[in-house]
Amino acid sequence: MATAALGEPRAPVRAKEQELDAVRLLDEFLEGRRKAKLIGPSGDEIAIPESVYTVIRRVVHEMTQGNAVAVVPVHMELTTQQAAELLNMSRPHLIKLLDAGLIPYHKVGKHRRVRFDAVMAYQAARSTHRRAALAEMTRIAQEQGRYD
Repeated sequence: MATAALGEPRAPVRAKEQELDAVRLLDEFLEGRRKAKLIGPSGDEIAIPESVYTVIRRVVHEMTQGNAVAVVPVHMELTTQQAAELLNMSRPHLIKLLDAGLIPYHKVGKHRRVRFDAVMAYQAARSTHRRAALAEMTRIAQEQGRYD
């Protein structure tokens, strides 16, 4: 497969304004289905594996929300700026987290590199912690009669 046809590797792709209706229609069509196949210009068919189908569903759904989408391997290494942007925080704050050992990293020369899967694991743990804290605050407020 020619990678030139795919455009810039890992560059985010956003549906064009004139494509949004078609993307929404595709999202509705794919919803609830578990199997799909591709049909080539000459009529030849190939089944889409479930794992690939899952990725396609997620991409299409995100695009219906107006989000740009990029597919990256989980072992991909990010710069600290890329990791900070992904976590929606400043680079200096990310550096503090790295230095505190909350996110693993390694150095390439003088530069820190963070694996994509490590960033995602930190993000998931942070979300879990936030939800637990919110549930605890809600519980306390209910006990004190401040929450209806």
